[in-house]
Amino acid sequence: MADVLITMLAGGPELRDLMLPPGNLLAALPETVTWIDMTSTSPVIGRMLASAAHARGIGMLEAPVGGGVRAAVAGSLHLFAGGDAELLERHRPVLEALADPGRIIRMGGPGAGYTTKHLVNLLWFRQAIATAEALLLARREDIDLELMRWALAGSAASSSFIRDDLGALLDGDYLTSFGLDRCCEELSAITALARQEHVPFELSEQVEQTYQRALARYGPVDGELLPVAMLEEQAGIRLGNRPDRSVGP
Repeated sequence: MADVLITMLAGGPELRDLMLPPGNLLAALPETVTWIDMTSTSPVIGRMLASAAHARGIGMLEAPVGGGVRAAVAGSLHLFAGGDAELLERHRPVLEALADPGRIIRMGGPGAGYTTKHLVNLLWFRQAIATAEALLLARREDIDLELMRWALAGSAASSSFIRDDLGALLDGDYLTSFGLDRCCEELSAITALARQEHVPFELSEQVEQTYQRALARYGPVDGELLPVAMLEEQAGIRLGNRPDRSVGP
């Protein structure tokens, strides 16, 4: 029997169904196993699973990943850990085989890692939408987009999206490594948590609504930046160079 079980599923519902009934894998694990979950699940589901694991005497760590495909290939993923500090240190060598040792950060107790990952993604989605709106107006005003990209990257408006991902968008790439429906799942989870905790979240709810409209337009296809394609359609302007998006009707 292995000492560590690592899970990384498509989303929270799949993880819940695997670990609890109907899959009920948690009930089959011996108490000697430490369960490390790397799924980007909602903090609510995560805390429920942590409670179920604790009730069985099983140590659980959450360690959802950040950095995307490039970081995974390079071995430089971020891990946003949540759970017992001693348990994390005991299993750090396992995690360091998967991520940059300097980017394995304990964010707090159960749910803190999941919440951090969702907030990181929320801000990236928000940056993407805001940047796309700015570029659509810039193009309408006959400003060269490569010059605009350079100006933004060197200004107070710069962000990781502008530095690392805007080039792909201007090449016509809507980043098909992640599903639009999964983006909406994550946004819905974090805005629901904000409502539950009575935190003002109006701008973030606008981002969620934009993604939900894109999901209704294109369906559950791959493309984290398909909401930008929807904004392009509405404006009658293309930011990228792809001749045919080949999404939706």
